[in-house]
Amino acid sequence: MHAHSSPNHDHDHAHRHDHALAPGHAHAHGVARDADRRYLTIALLLLLGFMAVEVVVGILARSLALISDAGHMLTDVGAIGLALVAMRLANRPAWGSYTFGLKRVEILSAQANGVTLLLLSAWFVVEAVRRLIDPPAVHGLLVTVVAVAGIGVNLLAVWAMSKANRESLNIQGSYQHILTDLYAFIATAVAGVLVWWTGWNRFDSLAALVVAALMLRAGIGLVRDAGRVFLEAAPRGLEPGTIAQAMHTFPAVTRVDDLHVWEVTSGMPALSAHVFVDLQTDCHDVRRELEVMLRDRFAITHTTIQTDHAAIGQQAATPCPLDTHGSSHCS
Repeated sequence: MHAHSSPNHDHDHAHRHDHALAPGHAHAHGVARDADRRYLTIALLLLLGFMAVEVVVGILARSLALISDAGHMLTDVGAIGLALVAMRLANRPAWGSYTFGLKRVEILSAQANGVTLLLLSAWFVVEAVRRLIDPPAVHGLLVTVVAVAGIGVNLLAVWAMSKANRESLNIQGSYQHILTDLYAFIATAVAGVLVWWTGWNRFDSLAALVVAALMLRAGIGLVRDAGRVFLEAAPRGLEPGTIAQAMHTFPAVTRVDDLHVWEVTSGMPALSAHVFVDLQTDCHDVRRELEVMLRDRFAITHTTIQTDHAAIGQQAATPCPLDTHGSSHCS
């Protein structure tokens, strides 16, 4: 447990940032990144090798479903590569004006993955509709064989990615890419069997539409979740109203102002608040009790709490007495 103080914030009170981890809470910025990188690299090599095979066979079989799968697999490779770079950058310590380091680079990576999925889904919808109108001949048996092999490769990749820490939105973005690709291969295998069995080539385009729908769903989710972090919305499951009520349960707390809850990066929630306590209470004790409650109940360990005596009213602020460390401020 350690603390940082920064002066001159609204009422010229120092602030305390507590990074101690609550027992049983392992946040994304504190996991073993070497293990995550190893699992991501395994998935990357699996997909890269199979993607080359699928592009060649997709062209030979004239299958849009296979080519769309290969295109999605290319985004998988790009997503994992971007995730690996982002993890390395996010691990750099804070310096200079970058007081949080580059931790939010991982959110940029997740956002890029989501946007890529949305753009590709739009392209595949247009191409699938065109092929529904004028379907080319599709080699159903070849499509089926490659799709079944793709299911096996993606199952291995999904297994590798499932071992990584998916609390990180960056890793979750890569995982969603691969999981969507697995579903796409299943749809393509079904389409290949139907084309081979019935000779109706439009099944291939219908499978491409299914792939596009899956990509669209995953892309929207990633863009939405990354956008919440960029807009500094409260993390899911941490409602500011609920947290304020929990702070008000302390008898000495008379008012909670300027409560802000946001996420620096995946699994790193932060909170700041201005808390007023009654005159008869040591505001330093209240602050420490609030920090323990926020850590234990909400797993928020990065806190900035300013405390003042309620008697100061709405306008002026009077500092609390000196604490045991000789500080003339409340936080």
